[in-house]
Amino acid sequence: MSETFELEMPEFEYLTYRVEENLGIVTINRPQALNALNQDVLIELAAVTEVITQDPEVKVAIFTGEGKAFVAGADIGQIADLQDVFAAREFAIMGQSVFNEIAALPVPSIAAINGFALGGGLELALACDLRVASHKARLGLPEVGLGIIPGFGGTQRLPRLVGRGRAFDLIFTGRHVSAEEALSLGLVNRVGEDALQTAKELAAAILKNGPVALALAKEAVGRGENLDLQEALEIEADLFGLACATKDMREGTRAFLEKRPAHFKGE
Repeated sequence: MSETFELEMPEFEYLTYRVEENLGIVTINRPQALNALNQDVLIELAAVTEVITQDPEVKVAIFTGEGKAFVAGADIGQIADLQDVFAAREFAIMGQSVFNEIAALPVPSIAAINGFALGGGLELALACDLRVASHKARLGLPEVGLGIIPGFGGTQRLPRLVGRGRAFDLIFTGRHVSAEEALSLGLVNRVGEDALQTAKELAAAILKNGPVALALAKEAVGRGENLDLQEALEIEADLFGLACATKDMREGTRAFLEKRPAHFKGE
């Protein structure tokens, strides 16, 4: 980690975190439960998201799972105890809040889906900017088979990503889709033999570009996606102006004209 990074690292029980060549890699490490999300895991995900946000060394965040699952869903034992409507609502809001924090990361985020990504696991992946999957991955929102609905953002993020009809197909049937079908649906961006390695390759392509530009591009998409076109274009113009005032812009354009690689400093 950077020597100037002073945020105290929390102690994690259910996940591991490391920084590797400007990548902040989060591995959910509860393989005996197929990395199912309970309240403790959600709390740790919120904490590691804060670490990533404040670490200037991290330029791309990757989320993955230990063992044969990415995240097989929320902890069903914990959900079974939620027979009070208000307690259940608070659990959903907690998960939504954590995933909103992941979605709001100032750096690009990638879900490396190494196995089952079901229910809350797929909802975690949907909160990331990009998703890559191994050939053995299986993805779905099977909540209706339990008599409930997705509660961590699935009914909202999935239609925005793949369209209303495709989202209803997955939500109403609760079926699992292969990595290849997920790619055809636009649910994942890339498929490879090893999800984490594929995510690192995608991250390497991202890391060649200006970090300020990446952050501003992410902000432009996020702020504009639910506005009418003209309002969204105004946001884009404002952020384009900010990008053009950076040292990175001057370095990038100069490097292009001089036919050499750019050396961005995030300024």
